[in-house]
Amino acid sequence: MAIKLVKEFQQNQQLSITPQLKKSIDLLQLSRLEIIKKINNEIEENPFLIKDYDNQSSRTFDDMDILNNLSSELTLQNHLKNQLDDLKLTASEKKIALFIIQSLEENGLLKIDLDEIEELMGFTFSVNEVKSVLNHIIQDLEPAGVGARDFKETIFIQLKRQEIPSEELEIANKILFDPQFYDFEDAKEKLEVYYSTKAIENVLKKIKQCDLSPGLGFESAIMIHPDLEIVPQNDEQFNVQFKRENFPIISLDQDLEKLVKDRTNKASKELKEKMGEAKWLIRAINKRNETVQSVGTLICQKQADFLSEKSAELKPLSNLELAKELKISPSTVSRILRSKYIQTPKGALSMKSLLASSVSKTRKVTPSQLMEEIQKIVEEEKKKLSDQKISDLLNKRGFNLARRTISKYRKKINLPSSRDR
Repeated sequence: MAIKLVKEFQQNQQLSITPQLKKSIDLLQLSRLEIIKKINNEIEENPFLIKDYDNQSSRTFDDMDILNNLSSELTLQNHLKNQLDDLKLTASEKKIALFIIQSLEENGLLKIDLDEIEELMGFTFSVNEVKSVLNHIIQDLEPAGVGARDFKETIFIQLKRQEIPSEELEIANKILFDPQFYDFEDAKEKLEVYYSTKAIENVLKKIKQCDLSPGLGFESAIMIHPDLEIVPQNDEQFNVQFKRENFPIISLDQDLEKLVKDRTNKASKELKEKMGEAKWLIRAINKRNETVQSVGTLICQKQADFLSEKSAELKPLSNLELAKELKISPSTVSRILRSKYIQTPKGALSMKSLLASSVSKTRKVTPSQLMEEIQKIVEEEKKKLSDQKISDLLNKRGFNLARRTISKYRKKINLPSSRDR
C-alpha cells in the first residue's frame, strides 16, 4: 500500500481580539473613578497627551491621593457587621446575617433570591430561616431600607421606621403593593373613595422623599461618582447628560505631533507608537463616554415614570432589550452597566438597579408584579386554588407561566400551598 502526502485546504472562521479591541473592552467596564485614574496615569506616561484646560471645569477632580487611597473602612458591610455585634444573636442567626450582608448590592438592596442563599450556604439553613433573619434582623439595621428586595420594599421599610400613622401606612401599603394601580395618580384617584385626599397626598409626599439607595451614603463621598445626570426640562421630559465636571478632557499635543511628522527629525519608532496610542486613547474614551450616555439615556426613557416619581414600579427591562434597540452587543451593555451611576431626582442610582427582569416571555411582568398578582388571587379565592389553577388563571390573561414558576414566587412571599391554606 503506497503512502502519499496530500495537501488539503480547509476554510473556517475564527474570532480574534486585537490588543486595541481588548483595551477598548476594558475601558468600557471601568467606573468613573477608575477611568479618571487611568487617564491621569496615561498623561504622566505619554508625552503626546495633554489636558485641555480651556474646556475643563474649574473644579477639576485631580486629587491623586484620594484616587490612590480609596477608603475601605467606612463601608456599608462594615457598618452593618458592627451593629450585629450589639445584638444578642444565636450562632445560626449571625452566620445567616453575615452571609446576607455580604450578598447586598452597593445600594443596600438584596437582589439574590433567598433560595439561592439557601443553596450557597449548602442547605444548612432553610429558606424560612433565611427570610426570618432578613425580615427581623437585617431590615431592622441602619440605614433604614437595607436588605429590601426591590425599591418598593425599601420605601415601605423606611416608612415603617418613621412610625407614621397606621392609616398612612395602610395607604402606603396599597399604593406600593396593590397590582391594580398603574401609577401614583391612578392609585390616588381610586383610593380617594376610601381615604381623604390630604392623607393620600401626605403618603405620596413621604414616598417620594424616601432614599432608594440607602447603602450608597457610606461611600458616596469618595467612591460613588455618577457618570450621568438627569437634567429636568419640564414636568414631562428630562435630558440625560454626561457629567463633564471633574472629568479630565485630554487632547493631542499638536506641537509635538508636528515634530514627529517632520521627516527631517527622524522620530524613533517608539515615539510614533506613543503618538498612535495617544490618538487611540482619546477616541476610545470619547466612544466609551458616548456609549455610557446612550445606554443611560435609553434606560431613563424606559423608566421615565419611575424616575419622574409617577410610579414606584420599574418596568421590565433587560440587557438584551437595550442591546437590540442600540444595535450593540449584550456583552457591551453588561460591561457598561458595571459600576456606572446616574444622578437622578431620587439620588444616585446604579444603572444596573434600573433594570428589571420579566418572568414571562410573552408579557412584561417583573417578579414583584407576579408576586402581587399571586397574593391578590389567593386573598380573593373562594375555593383553595392549587399552583396549577393559579397558573391557568394568569395564563388566560396572557402571562404564559408554568406551574413551577407560580410555586417558586408563591414560596417567596411565604404563602402556604393550597393544601395548607
